[in-house]
Amino acid sequence: MARRGKKKGRPISGWLVLDKPVGMGSTEAVSKIKWLFQAEKAGHAGTLDPLASGMLPIALGEATKTVPYVQDGAKVYRFTVAWGEERSTDDLEGPVTKSSDQRPAEADVLLLMPKYTGVIMQTPPQFSAIKIAGERAYDLARDGATVDIPAREVEIGRLDLIDHNADRTIFEVECGKGTYVRSLARDMGRDLGCFGHIAELRRIEVEPFTQEDFVTIAELETARFGGQGDERSDSADTVPVDFDAIDALLVDTSAALDCLPQIAISDDAATKIRLGNPVIIRGRDAPVEAEEACATARGKLVAIGAIEQGMFKPKRVFAG
Repeated sequence: MARRGKKKGRPISGWLVLDKPVGMGSTEAVSKIKWLFQAEKAGHAGTLDPLASGMLPIALGEATKTVPYVQDGAKVYRFTVAWGEERSTDDLEGPVTKSSDQRPAEADVLLLMPKYTGVIMQTPPQFSAIKIAGERAYDLARDGATVDIPAREVEIGRLDLIDHNADRTIFEVECGKGTYVRSLARDMGRDLGCFGHIAELRRIEVEPFTQEDFVTIAELETARFGGQGDERSDSADTVPVDFDAIDALLVDTSAALDCLPQIAISDDAATKIRLGNPVIIRGRDAPVEAEEACATARGKLVAIGAIEQGMFKPKRVFAG
């Protein structure tokens, strides 16, 4: 008797902008969302530590092809620095490694902040996913090794002071790809002579998504089970007749490509592109050259490609 193949799931596509709770890892969150949507494929656009909350954009189906564009987008974090202690992980998880009775005045913090805006050199935390000689830094650090991680350029668009008291300061930062907020807390604490670590961290924006796009686990479960909670039974794993309620919480795949020139094409051109063929771009405002552009037909994403001498040449095609 032939063995029945494992069910692959639904070919659903789009972005789910999860408001990840504290305590849930990014991989765990992706698994949860994939299960709730019974999706064939899922992946996230930028790890968020378990101790952090907030925006974790999760791509389903065809949207996984657009993950690099979201990963490269600017991010906004609201974070609290607790002064007086430096910790091995630069957050609450690790043991205290240095301490001080000194506490910074608000004026001292404000005076320091310009040093941490613009393009700066930053050393990632010992407990980070940076690879050193083929191994993750956090694996080496857990084994007790002191890792020599080279500093690298990161870009801080803005750094604002939201609130300050003797022991803690709340900041909001807009930063580029590769920035470690934990390193900001550590380095500012050292510069102020009082040490510091992250006490709270929440990601509130990942370009192009905003807080208006947030969806919680509770909202997803209500949409999936009609208010009956997370029912992980055999019947819950059976694909329901209607997925409309939960699918309505997705953001269209094309939203991740707002950063690219948008080219409207005909249905005939879309068919040719999906077969891997280049097409002539028509229209008075159509660009003649572009390293990357997004082609759409009737508002639906068709392909990402290059425009050369008025021809759109597909690089990555999306299912119709």
